[in-house]
Amino acid sequence: MVGLSDRISGTFFLILGLTMYLYVNPNYIESVDGGSIAPRTFPNIISLIIAVCGGVLLFKPTSQKTPDLRSVGITAFYVLLLVIGLFAMSKYGFEYVAPVLALAIMLAIGERRPLWLTFGTVGIPLLIWFLVSVVLGRALP
Repeated sequence: MVGLSDRISGTFFLILGLTMYLYVNPNYIESVDGGSIAPRTFPNIISLIIAVCGGVLLFKPTSQKTPDLRSVGITAFYVLLLVIGLFAMSKYGFEYVAPVLALAIMLAIGERRPLWLTFGTVGIPLLIWFLVSVVLGRALP
């Protein structure tokens, strides 16, 4: 059925964006004194963008056909990999899990070049750690 997958994913992202905006962000983002931008500003903006885009997709689907089951399975695998990675990160910390998660994702998408694997598993997590912990002064999980 044409547009059914767009309506399903649009509904998902509309609900996700609204849940993030109305429940997750107010309850799980801490307020801090000082700074020119409140910590909730960007997450709230992104949550609203996700919700609006989901609503557009829900009410104005494209004319593309539903993807095959193999593509849906691959996507589900990536989502499961990310969920496991985020859970592990909350339990064991960013420094230990991020390189392993990055390597798993890169291998899953078919990357085999040693330079890119090294950069993705060492360089990018190190850059994220530097920007968040050192430059922004925020703690990583």
